[in-house]
Amino acid sequence: MGANTHNNYFSLRGAVSLTSADSYFTGHPEVPKAQQHIRAFWNFTGHPEAIAEGSQKVNEILKQVQHDRNFGSLCKVLHDKYVSETHRKNLFPYSPITLFTSKKAAFTLAEVLITLAIIGIVAAMTIPTLIANYQERAWNTSASVFERKLEEALKQMNTQQVLAGYRSTADFVGALGKYFKINKVCQNDDIMSCFEDKVYWGKNELAVSTENVKTAAQLGQQDWNTETIGVQFANGTTGILAYNPDCRENPFSNQFSGTSCLALLYDTTGFKTPNADGKDLRYINVTEIDGHKPCTIKLSDGTCFTAPFKPEPITKAECEQLKGGFGIKKCAHNKDYWAGAVKACGGVSKMPTQAQLTALAEELYGTSISSSGNTRIDMSDYTKNKFKEMGFDTSLGYVIVWSGVEWSNSYAYTRDFFPTYTSWSDSRNRTSTHQAVCIAD
Repeated sequence: MGANTHNNYFSLRGAVSLTSADSYFTGHPEVPKAQQHIRAFWNFTGHPEAIAEGSQKVNEILKQVQHDRNFGSLCKVLHDKYVSETHRKNLFPYSPITLFTSKKAAFTLAEVLITLAIIGIVAAMTIPTLIANYQERAWNTSASVFERKLEEALKQMNTQQVLAGYRSTADFVGALGKYFKINKVCQNDDIMSCFEDKVYWGKNELAVSTENVKTAAQLGQQDWNTETIGVQFANGTTGILAYNPDCRENPFSNQFSGTSCLALLYDTTGFKTPNADGKDLRYINVTEIDGHKPCTIKLSDGTCFTAPFKPEPITKAECEQLKGGFGIKKCAHNKDYWAGAVKACGGVSKMPTQAQLTALAEELYGTSISSSGNTRIDMSDYTKNKFKEMGFDTSLGYVIVWSGVEWSNSYAYTRDFFPTYTSWSDSRNRTSTHQAVCIAD
């Protein structure tokens, strides 16, 4: 009702808004139009008295107005006699006096242009961030859903005792496809039909070719001695997968995790860009790609470390074999965790130095740290959160990280991170609780 009545009002306004009342009401050809619009307005409002009086009353009012030579009296008569009551009853929300006599405010062209410019600047500043945040949430959600479903499939295989015992990755993938839908399998000589040939690896987004990733060793699992297989999963995720032939089953454990049975480099968006680490590119048990170790922890001075890990120990005999090429000077233990870290990193030169671990401590604690001494700290909550962000295991309440510096045939130096202090210290190579990081590319 409001829109049509509004139009009738403005039609009436256009018909009678002449500057001279004399010229208008003395035989002016627009008078019939005025009458028509007034009738239309009254009939539309549905006012009983207006409808009853009809056109006769309209003519009487117009004659009186014509006699008085005063168009304003027409507005007043209309308002006082017919509109006020209708307005009070909310039949029509506008007063004809207001509509006929008020001046409409409007923006100038300059004001509109300035407003549009401001909106454009704000949009340019905020929209990229909003899009980036949305994409990050989408990637994280896709990765979480994929890994949860993969874990469920591996648990089912474990329960049915079909998870272990395969000698090749191809055999394992064939069994996995019965529990986790796979649309396409690409054999070892045709992996690029299932996966992109280049990815951007680590926080530095180093461009790394994946064409030659043919073995588990090229995903960082040197001891598995299995080939890689390309896969395209039903949800669109693509991956390069290697199987661990030492995989063990435990069908009676509700806490069993089967992810230790495979190494998987996967892309939640398939062949779509950006193919970048931490975005659409994710991994399980992958520590490198064809010798390139990812930058997971990047310090403000540009130093890059790989993701923290707990090294697997090697025997004294294995340690002796690594002496020449890996920079190890002495071997003493049959369970040497420090030498295991050296092996995983690819040599002592790929492990952090004293200065680099001091820089890591300063990054974590947010204050100046003594390179060789003991520095008191009182920022336990801050430190714990920062450690978690970097991927360290904080379940013990402290973190100790191996360096690449030997002290004796059975000791190596470490940086100790505790809630109230940090220090440069040493530990026996056979200590199993310490963590390690490698120097990333």
